Order: sequence, then C-alpha cells, then structure tokens
Amino acid sequence: MKSIFTFFLCICAFLGFSQKEQKPVTLDASFFYGSILEHNPDINHLITGHPTGFILSYNRKTYGFNAWERRYNYPDWGFSMTYQNLHNDYLGENIGLYGHFNFYFLKRNAYFRIGQGIAYTSNPYNAETNYINNAYGTRLLSSTYIALRYDKQNLYKGFGLNAGFTIIHYSNANLRAPNNSTNTLGFNIGATYNLNYEDFPEYIPRDENDTYTEPLAYNFAFRMGVNESDIVGQGRHPFYDFGFFVDKRLSHKSTILGGVDLFLGTFLKELIKLQSVSFPELGVRGDEDWKRVGLFIGHELRFNKIAFVSHLGYYVYWPYEFENRVYNRLGLKRYFTENISAAVTVHAHGAKAEAVEFGIGYRL
Repeated sequence: MKSIFTFFLCICAFLGFSQKEQKPVTLDASFFYGSILEHNPDINHLITGHPTGFILSYNRKTYGFNAWERRYNYPDWGFSMTYQNLHNDYLGENIGLYGHFNFYFLKRNAYFRIGQGIAYTSNPYNAETNYINNAYGTRLLSSTYIALRYDKQNLYKGFGLNAGFTIIHYSNANLRAPNNSTNTLGFNIGATYNLNYEDFPEYIPRDENDTYTEPLAYNFAFRMGVNESDIVGQGRHPFYDFGFFVDKRLSHKSTILGGVDLFLGTFLKELIKLQSVSFPELGVRGDEDWKRVGLFIGHELRFNKIAFVSHLGYYVYWPYEFENRVYNRLGLKRYFTENISAAVTVHAHGAKAEAVEFGIGYRL
C-alpha cells in the first residue's frame, strides 16, 4: 500500500511540474539613426539634424501556455527603454520607458512591435529660456513607438541580429501648451540574446475550433482629466466625458461597438471667453455653448484581459467650432472583471490630441 501511495504522489508531482509555465526571455539592443518628420509646419524650425539613439528591450517569449498566446501566433511581451538625441539645441534629449508587444510573421523571421509609455525630455518649452521649443510643453510626455524588424534569432549560441525601421512619437496630449509634438523615423540595427536558447519549450498548437461569441451588451463609461487650449498661458482646466455604447463580441479577439459621447471640456468655456474679448475678428460672441455631443463606432482588440481601443466619432452637437467635427479615440483598457474596466485613452482630431482621458467603465 505504501508503494502505491508513493507512486501516486510521484505521478501528481510529475503532472504538476509538466503543467508549470516556463518563462523564456530574450534581450535586445539596437542603435538607430533617422529624421524628424514634418507632420506639422509649425515645427519646421526644429528639424535641423538627424536624431540618433538606442533601444534596450526585455522580452518575455510565449509558446502557447495560455490560449490567447496561440490566437496571436505566440507574441512576445516586455519592456523597453529608449534614448534619443534629437540633435537640436532647443529639443534636447529624450528618455522613454514603455511596455510593448512583438507580433511575428514571415515564419517568425520578422515582427511588428508596438510600445506605449512615458518619456522625459531634457529641454521643454520655457517662456523665458526656451520659447523656440513649441513641440514639448512639459518635461513628462506620453510616448508611443512602433517598429518593423527583420529578426534572425539564435544564429550562434543564443545570439542573433535584427534590422528595420522605428517611429517614435512624443506628445503631452495638450496637458499644457504648446504641444506640437514630434515623430522620429529611424533605421535601426541591433543584436539579440536568448537566455533560454538551449531549452526553449515546444510551441503548443492552436485549437482550430476555438470559437467564441457573446450577445449584445450595454456599457457606461466615465472619463476625466485636465487639459489646456493651444494658447500658451491660458491654464489647465478639468474635463468630464460621459459615454454610453452597445457592444457585440464577435470572437475571443474582436468586439465591435457604437454609442454616444457627451464632452464637458471646461477649457473650451475659457477659450470662448478669451476669443470673444481678445480676437473680435474671429466672430466669437462669448455665449456659445461649450458642450459637445458625438456619435461613434469602434472596435476593441482583446489580449486576454487587455484591450486596444479605437473609436471614430462625429459631433452631432457642435455649437462652437473647435478643431473639426470628426474625432477619434485610441488607448488601452483593462478588464478587472467581466463587468468592470479601467482605461487610458487619447481623445484627438486626426493626429492632433485634445486630451488624455482616464476612465472607468461598467458593462451590463
């Protein structure tokens, strides 16, 4: 009896060990050389040199232990640090920290990376000492970068090489004016090292019958933050956005939705007052309603409990003509339960950001 009990414990231990998730890791470092793109003519005077810098990355590789990894062809997730010398005395140098995903294609010989994080700039706008820098109004910036790389891993004892293109975006999303932002396009070349090259786990195949749908669901969202108009020195003011929308989950990955937004941006109230008094040529009376109502459609791309949010909307109530009637929203949402979520999104008009929104949501 004792031997049977011992054998049973050994089997349980073996099964427990075999089901334990392995956590393979790669490190990569790359150097880039590029140019600042003239996305806005107002920053033309800041494009004087070719930015250089480097990107350091920590990558947790997946092999299908969790179902969502199999659905996305075994991506990497990890953290990055960027350093960039913009080679312009007024712009200075930027350091960024990001969370990122790598999505593979071409038989895993290439990947697309998207990273989101924050950056620190050494020389932001200052009315007295650096008024030429109309790109960065604050030291802390929101930053996004994307990269497309050809990647050959494990060429020799875990070492590999990669090369490709990177775009790095810096903006403070109108937290404080000015905020014309910059986008750097760079060519990069670098090396990788796989810490687990000798015992990398086998990829777990995807279940081809992995289908999933949900019925229509009703959602409420509340978003808030502070922002400033494009007029320097007008001050930061709070805003409050309320949303109601209906969503339909089509699969584990994809949800489509549509609804209505109410925007209460108090910075517009102050801007209307200022323009009515100081800029009579604009024809602003001063009694215009500063509230806006928009209808939107959207999509959520789900990665387990994280979703990438994209909305496209149109202001059906737009009494004061600020920017244009078409708006968009991009960002990340985290589902804590099936009903409760939190999100960080950017409300913008095309490439021009209006505000960073911090929101909570409830799904019925």
